[in-house]
Amino acid sequence: MNKTNTVVLAGASGFIGTYLRARFERDGWTVRTIGRRAAKGSAESANWDDDGAITRVLDGADLLVNLAGRSVNCRYNARNKAAILGSRVATTTALGRGLSACQAPPSTWLNASTGTIYRHADDRPQAESDGELGSGFSVDVARAWEAALGAAHTPGTRKIPLRIAIVLGQGGGALGPFATLARLGLGGHMGHGNQKFSWIHVEDLYRTVRFLHKRTDISGPVNVASPDVVDNRELMHLVRRAYGARFGFTTPAWLLRLGAVLIRTDTELVLKSRWVQPQKLLDAGFIFRQPELGRALLSIAKDRS
Repeated sequence: MNKTNTVVLAGASGFIGTYLRARFERDGWTVRTIGRRAAKGSAESANWDDDGAITRVLDGADLLVNLAGRSVNCRYNARNKAAILGSRVATTTALGRGLSACQAPPSTWLNASTGTIYRHADDRPQAESDGELGSGFSVDVARAWEAALGAAHTPGTRKIPLRIAIVLGQGGGALGPFATLARLGLGGHMGHGNQKFSWIHVEDLYRTVRFLHKRTDISGPVNVASPDVVDNRELMHLVRRAYGARFGFTTPAWLLRLGAVLIRTDTELVLKSRWVQPQKLLDAGFIFRQPELGRALLSIAKDRS
């Protein structure tokens, strides 16, 4: 009989986690979870505040994928900043404690990070080997997140930070607000429109997770992004095309900042230029199933209709 592989998904309640869980189960994996809610005494799930249960869930698993972290789609006030940072560092640290107590720990730990760790880049792509880390709150969070992973003592487990670009897909992700703007006739470019947009389809994110688990020769941070990077002007053109919007008014930066206050989010999500180059994946021969943004958007929009 073939051995059933087991994956532990930590922070699996959101859009990405829900998708990954369904895909792993479809491919015949046993899925265990760690999160804020778990059945008491369950061998398949654990709460973040129960170190013993975390160890039991991790022990004997093949792969750990940590996606835990409070949403960054909010105003960056002091309270939200503390919650964003704490939710990432505390959960990563808890997983490190759990793994250190395992008799048979997972061979691979893939821990979410973010492509936002790189500087505002509209001049050249940022690869793992030569990317320049940026500054500011989001970068500080990403640095602390990766530092917590690095500090975990897990000699039997390979650790990889996933520097994930903006994730797109059916039923969630970052596409919703862009599609809504397009439908309302506000789907023009944002700010000067030259800022780069790095992205990854959620299916390719899942396939990247599977790929990295198999490729034991890959170590260190991995950029998880499509090589098809566009600027904001092209992004909004492709969104309008996908959703049948014939025109879209542009949104100047000052209006974006005012609107962000009203809807309680931060303009960094659309004004920072993210140019993330997936060099390690390309060098390792990874083939993207959704490599082109235009086709990916058409597919997502068709699925929604």
